[in-house]
Amino acid sequence: MERIIDRYTSGLEGPLVFVTAAVHGNEPSGVEALQEVFKQLRAAKASIKGTLIGLRGNRCALKKAVRFIDEDLNRTWKESKIAKQIKDTHEELEMEEIIEILDMEMAHHRGKKMYFLDCHTTSSQSAPYMSVQVKNDNDEWAHRFPTYIVRGFSDIVNGSIDHYFTDRGLTGFTFEAGQHDDPSSAKHHQSMIWLMLKEACNLDLTTIATYPKCVESLQNDAPDQKTFEIIHRHEIMPDDDFKMKPGFDNFQKISTGELLAHNNGSELKSTWDAYIFMPLYQGQGNDGFFVIQEV
Repeated sequence: MERIIDRYTSGLEGPLVFVTAAVHGNEPSGVEALQEVFKQLRAAKASIKGTLIGLRGNRCALKKAVRFIDEDLNRTWKESKIAKQIKDTHEELEMEEIIEILDMEMAHHRGKKMYFLDCHTTSSQSAPYMSVQVKNDNDEWAHRFPTYIVRGFSDIVNGSIDHYFTDRGLTGFTFEAGQHDDPSSAKHHQSMIWLMLKEACNLDLTTIATYPKCVESLQNDAPDQKTFEIIHRHEIMPDDDFKMKPGFDNFQKISTGELLAHNNGSELKSTWDAYIFMPLYQGQGNDGFFVIQEV
C-alpha cells in the first residue's frame, strides 16, 4: 500500500494542495474520495493551477481497519516526538514519512501558497463539519465552504496533524465528513476536495464528467453554515472505565443536568445548555466527548 495515493498537475503555476486521508485507519472514506477525484481529473484532462497530492496517513492501521497500532497518529505531532532521532512507535514512523514528503513538496513549491485538507469521519452519526484552528488565515478560508465550523480542537488536543500543518505555514482545516460507515461520508469528502480545487486551483468544475453530482452532497445537503467553539473536553485516563450514554448524535443539543456518560461507575451530567460534540462510541480513543456552543 503506497503512501502517496496520487498526484495531479496540468503544469500551470499555482498552489500546493496537500490532502491526507486515513490518519485513523478505521476511516477509509477519504482515501476512496481521493481515488475517485484523481480518476475524474485524469479522465477530463482537467486544467488546474498548481498541484494536488493525496496521501494515506496510517497505512498499517488502514490495512487492519483499526484506529491506530501503538498510539493515535492524530496526537503524535508533538515537537518532542518529531525531534526524536529514534522513533519508538509505529505512528512515529508513519509521521516521519509524511513529514519527509511534505518537506520535499514545500521545497518544490517555495514561494507558492500551500493548502492542506485532513479527511476524517466520526464514530457517532454526524453532520459534516470543519475543525479549524484559528491561526493565520485558516478561519477565513474555512468560511468559503459550506457546512458547520468548529473552532478550538487543535488548541485543546495536543499533537494533531492540522496543528502541525498550520505551524508549517499551510492554510486549511480538518474535514469530518460523517459517520465511519455511512456511504455519504465518501461523497462528502469528494465534494470538499472538488470545492477546494475550485477555490484554490481555479478548477472549472463543469469540465468534470460527474459534475454537478460530485459536489451536490455539500452544496445541497449540508446544514447551513454555523460556527461553534469548544468549551469542554472530557479526557479519558488510561485506567478509566468510560461508557458514553448510547444514542447521542454529533451536534445534538444537551441540557443542564442531562446524563451524558458513566466514568468509573459515576454519572457524568451536563452542566451546560449547549451541544454534544464527538461522543465516543468506539473502543480506541482518549476523548470521551466535547461540549460546544454556537458563536
